[in-house]
Amino acid sequence: MTLDVAPPTTDRRDELVGRLFQSAIDTAEILSIAVGDRLGLYAALPVDGDVTAASLSARLGIDERLTREWLEQQAVAGILEVDDSAAAADLRRYRLPTEFREIFLDPDSPIHLAPFAELLGLLASHLPDVVDAFRSSAGVTYDRYGAEGRRLQERVNRPLYTTMLPHVWLPELPDLHSRLRADPPARVADIGCGAGWASIAIARAYPNVTVDGFDSDPLSIDMARANAIAEGVADRVRFHVQDVSSATLSGAYDLVAAFVMLHDVARPVETLQTMRRLAAPDAHVVVLDMKVSDDFTAPGPPTDRFAYCFSLLYCLPLSQSETPTAATGTVMRRSTFERYAHEAGFARADVLPINHDFFQFYRLS
Repeated sequence: MTLDVAPPTTDRRDELVGRLFQSAIDTAEILSIAVGDRLGLYAALPVDGDVTAASLSARLGIDERLTREWLEQQAVAGILEVDDSAAAADLRRYRLPTEFREIFLDPDSPIHLAPFAELLGLLASHLPDVVDAFRSSAGVTYDRYGAEGRRLQERVNRPLYTTMLPHVWLPELPDLHSRLRADPPARVADIGCGAGWASIAIARAYPNVTVDGFDSDPLSIDMARANAIAEGVADRVRFHVQDVSSATLSGAYDLVAAFVMLHDVARPVETLQTMRRLAAPDAHVVVLDMKVSDDFTAPGPPTDRFAYCFSLLYCLPLSQSETPTAATGTVMRRSTFERYAHEAGFARADVLPINHDFFQFYRLS
């Protein structure tokens, strides 16, 4: 007797092999962008005109041979243009296309993605810490990422806050937009303000408001204060070192906001309770956080894949470095947020009609 058994299909295996190989290329190219961003190579490329490896390396005082390799790699990757591929290696001239410049050079552009390349490089350098967190359950503290982590987080967040928040998102909320423009001047509390760019952006967009930013990290508050001075709003924007989950924080603000921070904190319910205490009657209490699927699905959409990767490599170990911790992670589904809000004493947690692929606004009442 013979058994007619079909051989196992290799289609799925080969598809995954191809996908992982492409991911390896993409990852290496991301790290090459991090090199260019860190060394100022993109910024040194002329707005009009092109450069050779010799002229670019001389301008920055760096190694010519490595500079040539970077220029060639960037051209092969389709990021830089080269005038004559057939020319001798030391004579080839390279340029950054005009339409690519804001991706690499405009710190306030929503598509300024160069800092993400450096951030991914930083996270990769901390893989041993994440592995240790698996074994110890002790998490990875914010201080472990040092000044570099704070600098990159600031750069990644800045365009979101300086461009999207005041010029796109807040104007889409007519009642809040009107209150921020009206008299008497509105008072704003920015919970978990980090380097302060959301507070600064609100103050610049609405010249009547005063803003108090609160964050538990003293070094981030130092950065926020310096940024407020540099942007000319230090007379209306103040920053405070404060545990935002502490029951000691209270006040009466017209807008109480938490921008892309709730999933990181160890005590989200207590943080929302703080926001509730800070809210004046008829205040707007708003939370901006990651947008993920309402339910777990596998395989999942790109937004969930993105959120899970950052949760695994950064956000969840960060929140687990404190005790007690809710250990939320980046994938904070709507049902989880609503549960936190109700436990904090809010009756409603409404999703606001603001469309974005990666972020979701909630209003609490």
